[in-house]
Amino acid sequence: MFITFEGIDGCGKSTQISKFKTTLDERGISSVVSMEPGGTNIGQAIRKILLDVNNTHIDPLAELFLYEADRAQHIKEVIKPALEAEKWIICDRYFDATTVYQGIVLGHQEELIEELNHRATSGIKPDITFLLDCPAELGLKRIEERDKTCKKKDRFEKESIDFHIKIRYGYLALANKYKDRIKIIDASLPEDKVAQKIKEIIVPYLPKI
Repeated sequence: MFITFEGIDGCGKSTQISKFKTTLDERGISSVVSMEPGGTNIGQAIRKILLDVNNTHIDPLAELFLYEADRAQHIKEVIKPALEAEKWIICDRYFDATTVYQGIVLGHQEELIEELNHRATSGIKPDITFLLDCPAELGLKRIEERDKTCKKKDRFEKESIDFHIKIRYGYLALANKYKDRIKIIDASLPEDKVAQKIKEIIVPYLPKI
């Protein structure tokens, strides 16, 4: 299966992906954890460009093409080989992020993004997408707390709260459009409760212990 995690910055994707991977490991399921952008060596170079706080002048169309270039390489090197090997894929962001960030919020035409996403992915779609939803204020607060101990903010994390609010509602609009695939999880709950809600959704797809 191909599982993706989406949501605003600070929603807890990294934590929940780690817990999800543990659930699969406990069931003896072979899985690959990856991310976009940056799931390949080429992708890592693209990621540095996209998230660099000094690149505020990047052209929106150039930004879109960089995300799609990263995705095409990711499909070739990671996602397609893993699926062919019958492994589960767990991915931190995928084409839904591009649809929301570069499409709904930054204003690229929906048809253009759909076409680019389709070509970059060779038509490969997630089986289930977990949308970790929480208020933008909470996400930004978590980022501030994290920055006290580890890393600095990237270009998108430095955006205004209005930007993050638009991202949140962009994701919710997308989830409403693709209800069968996108599962909304209340990410304002404690970490273990969030993980339990994700587990409840995925249990029917897991082999019996």
